[in-house]
Amino acid sequence: MGLVPTQDILKDAYRNHYAIGAFGAHNLEMIKSVVAGAEELDTPVILQTTPGTIRYVGINYMKAMAESAAEQASIPVSLHLDHGDSYDIVVKCLRAGYTSVMIDGSHLPLSENIDLVKKVVEAAHSVDVPVEAELGRIGGVEDDLEVEEGSALFTDPQVAEEFVTVTKVNSFAPAFGTAHGMYKQEPQLQFDLLREIFERTECPLVMHGASGVSAESVGKALNFGVAKINFSTELKDTFAEEIRRYFSKNPSQNDPRKYFVPAANAVKDLVKEKITMLQSSVKV
Repeated sequence: MGLVPTQDILKDAYRNHYAIGAFGAHNLEMIKSVVAGAEELDTPVILQTTPGTIRYVGINYMKAMAESAAEQASIPVSLHLDHGDSYDIVVKCLRAGYTSVMIDGSHLPLSENIDLVKKVVEAAHSVDVPVEAELGRIGGVEDDLEVEEGSALFTDPQVAEEFVTVTKVNSFAPAFGTAHGMYKQEPQLQFDLLREIFERTECPLVMHGASGVSAESVGKALNFGVAKINFSTELKDTFAEEIRRYFSKNPSQNDPRKYFVPAANAVKDLVKEKITMLQSSVKV
Protein backbone atom coordinates (compact mmCIF):
# COMPACT_ATOMS: atom_id res chain seq x y z
CA MET A 1 0.00 0.00 0.00
CA GLY A 2 2.86 2.39 0.74
CA LEU A 3 3.20 5.08 3.41
CA VAL A 4 0.31 7.54 3.82
CA PRO A 5 0.05 10.96 5.54
CA THR A 6 -1.35 10.83 9.06
CA GLN A 7 -4.04 13.29 8.06
CA ASP A 8 -5.53 10.64 5.77
CA ILE A 9 -6.27 8.39 8.74
CA LEU A 10 -6.82 10.90 11.57
CA LYS A 11 -9.78 12.71 10.03
CA ASP A 12 -12.13 9.74 10.34
CA ALA A 13 -10.88 8.94 13.84
CA TYR A 14 -11.55 12.54 14.89
CA ARG A 15 -15.07 12.55 13.40
CA ASN A 16 -16.03 9.19 14.85
CA HIS A 17 -14.38 9.41 18.29
CA TYR A 18 -11.76 6.72 18.12
CA ALA A 19 -7.97 7.03 17.95
CA ILE A 20 -5.11 5.74 15.85
CA GLY A 21 -2.22 4.17 17.73
CA ALA A 22 1.16 5.81 17.18
CA PHE A 23 3.92 3.48 18.30
CA GLY A 24 7.61 4.13 18.85
CA ALA A 25 9.58 2.28 16.16
CA HIS A 26 13.10 1.77 17.44
CA ASN A 27 14.33 -1.09 15.26
CA LEU A 28 13.27 -3.54 12.56
CA GLU A 29 11.70 -5.96 15.03
CA MET A 30 9.45 -3.28 16.51
CA ILE A 31 8.43 -2.01 13.08
CA LYS A 32 7.41 -5.49 12.00
CA SER A 33 5.62 -6.16 15.30
CA VAL A 34 3.64 -2.90 15.22
CA VAL A 35 2.51 -3.38 11.63
CA ALA A 36 1.71 -7.07 12.17
CA GLY A 37 -0.41 -6.29 15.22
CA ALA A 38 -2.32 -3.58 13.39
CA GLU A 39 -2.82 -5.85 10.38
CA GLU A 40 -4.32 -8.59 12.53
CA LEU A 41 -6.92 -6.06 13.68
CA ASP A 42 -7.26 -4.55 10.19
CA THR A 43 -6.66 -0.99 11.38
CA PRO A 44 -4.39 1.90 10.33
CA VAL A 45 -1.25 2.52 12.37
CA ILE A 46 1.45 5.14 12.80
CA LEU A 47 5.15 4.31 13.15
CA GLN A 48 6.96 7.15 14.86
CA THR A 49 10.58 7.98 15.50
CA THR A 50 12.22 10.60 17.67
CA PRO A 51 15.39 12.44 16.63
CA GLY A 52 17.29 10.07 18.94
CA THR A 53 15.96 7.01 17.14
CA ILE A 54 16.82 8.60 13.79
CA ARG A 55 20.39 9.19 14.98
CA TYR A 56 20.62 5.59 16.15
CA VAL A 57 19.09 3.83 13.14
CA GLY A 58 19.91 6.32 10.37
CA ILE A 59 17.16 8.22 8.58
CA ASN A 60 17.50 6.35 5.27
CA TYR A 61 17.46 2.95 6.99
CA MET A 62 14.38 4.00 8.97
CA LYS A 63 12.51 5.22 5.91
CA ALA A 64 13.44 2.10 3.92
CA MET A 65 12.30 -0.27 6.68
CA ALA A 66 9.03 1.57 7.28
CA GLU A 67 8.30 1.87 3.58
CA SER A 68 8.97 -1.84 3.02
CA ALA A 69 6.62 -2.72 5.89
CA ALA A 70 3.94 -0.39 4.53
CA GLU A 71 4.19 -1.72 0.97
CA GLN A 72 3.62 -5.27 2.18
CA ALA A 73 0.80 -4.31 4.56
CA SER A 74 -2.91 -4.41 3.78
CA ILE A 75 -3.54 -1.43 6.07
CA PRO A 76 -2.60 2.29 5.91
CA VAL A 77 0.77 2.96 7.61
CA SER A 78 2.26 6.39 8.32
CA LEU A 79 5.84 7.30 9.21
CA HIS A 80 5.91 10.19 11.68
CA LEU A 81 8.67 12.31 13.21
CA ASP A 82 7.87 12.56 16.92
CA HIS A 83 9.15 15.51 18.95
CA GLY A 84 11.18 17.06 16.18
CA ASP A 85 13.50 19.42 18.01
CA SER A 86 14.59 21.67 15.15
CA TYR A 87 13.62 22.92 11.71
CA ASP A 88 16.68 21.07 10.38
CA ILE A 89 15.50 17.62 11.49
CA VAL A 90 12.06 18.32 10.00
CA VAL A 91 13.59 19.17 6.62
CA LYS A 92 15.73 16.01 6.72
CA CYS A 93 12.63 13.91 7.39
CA LEU A 94 10.68 15.62 4.61
CA ARG A 95 13.51 14.99 2.16
CA ALA A 96 13.75 11.37 3.28
CA GLY A 97 10.06 10.79 2.62
CA TYR A 98 8.42 10.89 6.05
CA THR A 99 4.66 11.25 5.71
CA SER A 100 4.08 13.24 8.91
CA VAL A 101 6.16 15.47 11.19
CA MET A 102 5.89 16.96 14.64
CA ILE A 103 7.78 20.09 15.61
CA ASP A 104 8.07 20.57 19.36
CA GLY A 105 8.63 24.20 20.28
CA SER A 106 6.74 23.90 23.57
CA HIS A 107 9.86 24.89 25.53
CA LEU A 108 10.03 28.21 23.70
CA PRO A 109 8.18 31.46 24.48
CA LEU A 110 4.80 31.44 22.74
CA SER A 111 5.75 33.86 19.97
CA GLU A 112 8.89 31.86 19.13
CA ASN A 113 6.95 28.59 19.21
CA ILE A 114 4.40 30.02 16.77
CA ASP A 115 7.10 31.34 14.44
CA LEU A 116 8.88 27.96 14.40
CA VAL A 117 5.68 26.01 13.79
CA LYS A 118 4.61 28.35 10.98
CA LYS A 119 7.99 27.87 9.31
CA VAL A 120 7.66 24.09 9.56
CA VAL A 121 4.06 24.16 8.31
CA GLU A 122 5.08 26.17 5.26
CA ALA A 123 7.81 23.66 4.39
CA ALA A 124 5.77 20.54 5.11
CA HIS A 125 2.56 21.66 3.45
CA SER A 126 4.49 22.51 0.30
CA VAL A 127 5.06 18.75 -0.11
CA ASP A 128 1.62 17.74 1.27
CA VAL A 129 2.94 16.47 4.62
CA PRO A 130 0.83 17.19 7.74
CA VAL A 131 2.26 18.80 10.86
CA GLU A 132 1.67 18.17 14.56
CA ALA A 133 2.70 20.68 17.24
CA GLU A 134 2.52 20.98 21.02
CA LEU A 135 1.55 23.77 23.40
CA GLY A 136 2.05 23.62 27.14
CA ARG A 137 4.69 21.35 28.64
CA ILE A 138 4.07 17.61 29.05
CA GLY A 139 6.09 16.21 31.92
CA GLY A 140 8.41 13.20 31.96
CA VAL A 141 11.22 12.00 29.72
CA GLU A 142 11.04 11.67 25.94
CA ASP A 143 14.26 10.99 24.04
CA ASP A 144 16.79 13.51 25.42
CA LEU A 145 14.05 15.86 26.64
CA GLU A 146 13.20 15.83 30.34
CA VAL A 147 10.51 18.01 31.91
CA GLU A 148 10.30 17.91 35.70
CA GLU A 149 6.80 17.34 37.07
CA GLY A 150 6.81 20.78 38.68
CA SER A 151 7.71 22.40 35.36
CA ALA A 152 4.86 20.83 33.41
CA LEU A 153 2.29 23.38 32.26
CA PHE A 154 -1.31 22.81 31.20
CA THR A 155 -2.40 24.21 27.86
CA ASP A 156 -4.53 27.36 27.96
CA PRO A 157 -7.61 26.69 25.75
CA GLN A 158 -7.83 30.28 24.52
CA VAL A 159 -4.16 30.30 23.55
CA ALA A 160 -4.61 26.88 21.95
CA GLU A 161 -7.35 28.25 19.71
CA GLU A 162 -5.12 31.09 18.56
CA PHE A 163 -2.14 28.76 18.12
CA VAL A 164 -3.99 26.28 15.90
CA THR A 165 -5.63 29.04 13.85
CA VAL A 166 -2.45 31.01 13.25
CA THR A 167 -0.08 28.11 12.60
CA LYS A 168 -2.52 25.98 10.53
CA VAL A 169 -1.25 22.74 12.08
CA ASN A 170 -3.06 19.52 11.15
CA SER A 171 -3.03 18.00 14.64
CA PHE A 172 -2.39 19.41 18.08
CA ALA A 173 -0.91 17.94 21.28
CA PRO A 174 -2.21 19.71 24.40
CA ALA A 175 -0.89 19.26 27.92
CA PHE A 176 -3.79 18.10 30.09
CA GLY A 177 -2.19 15.86 32.67
CA THR A 178 -0.33 13.09 30.86
CA ALA A 179 3.44 12.58 31.08
CA HIS A 180 6.07 10.79 29.05
CA GLY A 181 7.35 7.52 30.50
CA MET A 182 5.62 5.18 32.95
CA TYR A 183 3.47 6.47 35.80
CA LYS A 184 3.95 5.65 39.46
CA GLN A 185 0.18 6.08 39.85
CA GLU A 186 -2.80 6.82 37.61
CA PRO A 187 -2.47 10.41 36.31
CA GLN A 188 -5.22 12.91 37.05
CA LEU A 189 -6.23 14.00 33.57
CA GLN A 190 -8.00 17.34 33.22
CA PHE A 191 -10.98 16.39 31.08
CA ASP A 192 -12.79 19.73 31.49
CA LEU A 193 -9.68 21.39 30.10
CA LEU A 194 -9.48 18.87 27.27
CA ARG A 195 -13.15 19.43 26.42
CA GLU A 196 -12.65 23.18 26.12
CA ILE A 197 -9.56 22.74 23.95
CA PHE A 198 -11.54 20.34 21.75
CA GLU A 199 -14.39 22.81 21.36
CA ARG A 200 -12.08 25.72 20.56
CA THR A 201 -9.58 24.10 18.20
CA GLU A 202 -11.72 21.86 15.97
CA CYS A 203 -8.55 19.93 15.15
CA PRO A 204 -7.51 16.29 15.77
CA LEU A 205 -5.87 16.17 19.21
CA VAL A 206 -2.94 13.99 20.25
CA MET A 207 -2.34 12.34 23.61
CA HIS A 208 1.35 12.06 24.43
CA GLY A 209 2.52 9.90 27.29
CA ALA A 210 -0.21 7.26 27.16
CA SER A 211 1.89 4.35 28.44
CA GLY A 212 0.14 3.30 31.64
CA VAL A 213 -3.00 5.44 31.20
CA SER A 214 -6.10 3.38 32.03
CA ALA A 215 -8.55 2.22 29.39
CA GLU A 216 -11.27 4.22 31.16
CA SER A 217 -9.29 7.46 30.89
CA VAL A 218 -8.39 6.78 27.27
CA GLY A 219 -12.02 6.06 26.44
CA LYS A 220 -13.10 9.33 28.02
CA ALA A 221 -10.47 11.29 26.08
CA LEU A 222 -11.82 9.89 22.81
CA ASN A 223 -15.00 11.90 23.37
CA PHE A 224 -13.03 15.15 23.26
CA GLY A 225 -11.21 15.04 19.94
CA VAL A 226 -8.25 12.81 20.79
CA ALA A 227 -7.57 10.99 17.52
CA LYS A 228 -3.92 9.95 17.91
CA ILE A 229 -2.43 8.36 21.00
CA ASN A 230 1.30 7.77 21.45
CA PHE A 231 2.93 4.73 23.02
CA SER A 232 6.64 4.09 23.40
CA THR A 233 7.81 3.31 26.93
CA GLU A 234 5.60 0.23 27.34
CA LEU A 235 6.87 -1.18 24.06
CA LYS A 236 10.50 -0.77 25.10
CA ASP A 237 9.84 -2.23 28.55
CA THR A 238 8.04 -5.23 27.06
CA PHE A 239 10.72 -5.84 24.45
CA ALA A 240 13.54 -5.67 27.01
CA GLU A 241 11.73 -7.82 29.58
CA GLU A 242 11.16 -10.62 27.07
CA ILE A 243 14.83 -10.62 26.08
CA ARG A 244 15.85 -10.77 29.76
CA ARG A 245 13.42 -13.64 30.28
CA TYR A 246 14.78 -15.51 27.26
CA PHE A 247 18.40 -15.22 28.44
CA SER A 248 17.51 -16.29 31.97
CA LYS A 249 16.35 -19.57 30.44
CA ASN A 250 18.93 -19.73 27.66
CA PRO A 251 22.09 -18.06 29.04
CA SER A 252 24.43 -19.46 26.40
CA GLN A 253 22.28 -18.50 23.40
CA ASN A 254 23.79 -15.95 20.99
CA ASP A 255 21.48 -16.05 17.96
CA PRO A 256 19.41 -12.86 17.57
CA ARG A 257 17.10 -14.73 15.22
CA LYS A 258 15.99 -16.67 18.28
CA TYR A 259 16.01 -14.19 21.17
CA PHE A 260 14.30 -11.43 19.19
CA VAL A 261 11.33 -13.69 18.39
CA PRO A 262 9.65 -13.75 21.83
CA ALA A 263 10.37 -10.03 22.28
CA ALA A 264 8.77 -9.19 18.94
CA ASN A 265 5.74 -11.38 19.65
CA ALA A 266 5.22 -9.72 23.02
CA VAL A 267 5.33 -6.28 21.41
CA LYS A 268 2.82 -7.38 18.78
CA ASP A 269 0.44 -8.58 21.51
CA LEU A 270 0.81 -5.28 23.36
CA VAL A 271 0.13 -3.29 20.18
CA LYS A 272 -3.08 -5.28 19.64
CA GLU A 273 -4.12 -4.62 23.23
CA LYS A 274 -3.57 -0.87 22.83
CA ILE A 275 -5.31 -0.67 19.46
CA THR A 276 -8.32 -2.46 20.88
CA MET A 277 -8.36 0.04 23.75
CA LEU A 278 -8.32 2.92 21.27
CA GLN A 279 -11.33 1.50 19.45
CA SER A 280 -9.43 2.00 16.20
CA SER A 281 -10.50 -1.43 15.01
CA VAL A 282 -13.56 0.42 13.67
CA LYS A 283 -10.99 1.94 11.22
CA VAL A 284 -11.55 3.89 7.99
